[in-house]
Amino acid sequence: MTTINDELNTIEVGLSQAFKNITMFPLLRQGAAESDYLTLDEALEAGTARVTEVSEGGTVSELQFLNEGDVPVLLLDGEELVGAKQNRVLNLSILAPANESITIPVSCVEAGSWSYRSRKFSSSPRTMYAKARAAKSGQVSRSMMESGARLSDQGALWDDIARKSERMSVASDTGAMSDIYEQKEQAMKEFVERFRPIEGQIGAVFSIDNVITGLDLFDSPDTLGKVLPKLVRSYALDAIETANPVDDRTDRENAKRFLQGLAESKFESFPAVGLGEDLRIESRTIAGGALVVDNQTVHLWAFPLKSEHTSDRERILSRMARASRRHKMH
Repeated sequence: MTTINDELNTIEVGLSQAFKNITMFPLLRQGAAESDYLTLDEALEAGTARVTEVSEGGTVSELQFLNEGDVPVLLLDGEELVGAKQNRVLNLSILAPANESITIPVSCVEAGSWSYRSRKFSSSPRTMYAKARAAKSGQVSRSMMESGARLSDQGALWDDIARKSERMSVASDTGAMSDIYEQKEQAMKEFVERFRPIEGQIGAVFSIDNVITGLDLFDSPDTLGKVLPKLVRSYALDAIETANPVDDRTDRENAKRFLQGLAESKFESFPAVGLGEDLRIESRTIAGGALVVDNQTVHLWAFPLKSEHTSDRERILSRMARASRRHKMH
């Protein structure tokens, strides 16, 4: 049986595309098959899927997904659903079975809302911005490994969105992540227009300000092409916050090293919410997970953990400690 680690060793890192302070490295596999499922956007547009609160009263961490179609539907980690009592994002990727209703784990990205605006959810043209998605991935992994639940740290995510709104000078009556995106749409649109998939591309490694920021990998170029604009927006929202001028682009070797580190990581397996199995990365330096169905990686996502970079305060304390030791030695 081919493992996810073996699969990663078959991926080629292509030549970069760059715009302003984002660099994208295409992840390539020749001969990848076409997908045999619909994306969330496709299913909602076709009217074969519905997303609702789990009950009239609702539950912040869960939604109900009904697939009335004859093929599975792919829901992406971090993908945003808007409407009903409050906007949510997916806590992990799910392949929802055909002709079945399932309960899906989500996180709230609109702290100040808890009343119906619509009975059903709509999709949005975005996933959660990359830094928050990375934090959420780590939180969900810890929850799964400790208790089997697929929960994020909801309070921490609300705080993160509030801080980002403040830094980006965005006012929102309900603390909605969507308000940040909508007010910054014009700036993000430039990035979406510049990053285009190439032949054989099934994923991408992104860097911001010359630092590797995240990776998404799919089983099909078809899927990558459909969801790439959502992913680009998630990285662009972080990129336009810093808007640092970039003189030297991220080296392709850095992207290869990140992919290799991922290939060498350990994964813990859990039964999936829908079809297949959920894998979570067991690593101190990488957060993320994967959805594997019939020994095929449908979606893998990964982010470097910030914990590998010490804070300014920790660096200062470390320098003080070293200076103190040198003083005592003399």
